[in-house]
Amino acid sequence: MKISAYLSAFLLVFTGLLAGCRQGSEAGCRPDPASGQPPTPLHVEHLERAFFQIKNPAEGLQFVRAHPVFARYYLQAGQAPVDTLAKALALLATNADLQKLNQQTAAAFPDSAALRQDMSALFGRVKYYFPDFRTPRAATYVSGLIGKDIFVNDSLLVVSLDWFAGPKASFRPDLPQYMLRRYQPAYVLPTLALAVASKYNRHQLTATSVLDQMVDQGKRLYFAGQVLPCTPDSLLLGYTGKELRNVQFNEARIWGHFLENNLLFTTTPFIIQKYVGERPNVPEIDRTCPGRVGQWVGLQIVRKYMAEHSDMTLAKLMAEKDAQRILNDSHYRPKK
Repeated sequence: MKISAYLSAFLLVFTGLLAGCRQGSEAGCRPDPASGQPPTPLHVEHLERAFFQIKNPAEGLQFVRAHPVFARYYLQAGQAPVDTLAKALALLATNADLQKLNQQTAAAFPDSAALRQDMSALFGRVKYYFPDFRTPRAATYVSGLIGKDIFVNDSLLVVSLDWFAGPKASFRPDLPQYMLRRYQPAYVLPTLALAVASKYNRHQLTATSVLDQMVDQGKRLYFAGQVLPCTPDSLLLGYTGKELRNVQFNEARIWGHFLENNLLFTTTPFIIQKYVGERPNVPEIDRTCPGRVGQWVGLQIVRKYMAEHSDMTLAKLMAEKDAQRILNDSHYRPKK
């Protein structure tokens, strides 16, 4: 039986029941105030190793009991009888297709020490900007593309490595190609940084305009760029090099489109999705304009805002809820 069939069965019974990126940015590394911050000590538990030792439901139950935090948050134990979860884990762990995917995932991430070091450096920078940050217990896993790609809260971080195994893997996330290209090893750290950013990113509950969403996403991307100062914008945004050069060259035209069509204060969800959400391109601007271009514009606004306010810390930026204030005080006016 293929993984997709096991996925359906698992969901039915259970929810009814890089190598790290070491590339420089396109224009070199960004300024790094946290360069002297030591990496955060981090132990990464490779749960996929124990998971694939499971041969029967009894061993599945042992796995759940041996990893209670992982079972609680990632496997969502408690939503169904634990015996049901144990049986589902045994079915998955002994599936030949999933075992093959595990081998391919291991080949895509041959240097687990490098991944741990990169994550340690990322968390060290987070702690520099947010001293109260507590490093969660960290683990990797191979979920069969069932669980989340990256799960993180105050207690637990799980990187489901098979999501990022890349184009050589037998099974890939069920996503369109323009999104699928973000699921390969180089995107683990950017995806993690964006997930951590959500912990600190404050916004007004009534902030529902295009501008609100643009700046909100721009803050998350700016955060990711600060804790990963040598990660290029193309990886932060999931753009190809050509797409990134295109938006940079046409920045004034893109911004003019938002102004000329009075889009910034539109609250229509369909319009917000067009410009800020997932989409292969934005033909309303140009057929070569990549999706989520509103997020890219939001990043430019935030960068200009931070450049205009040298006393502004990352913590203060993430705490600022007023997108209009950030836009006004940024004096963002791209030149034609």
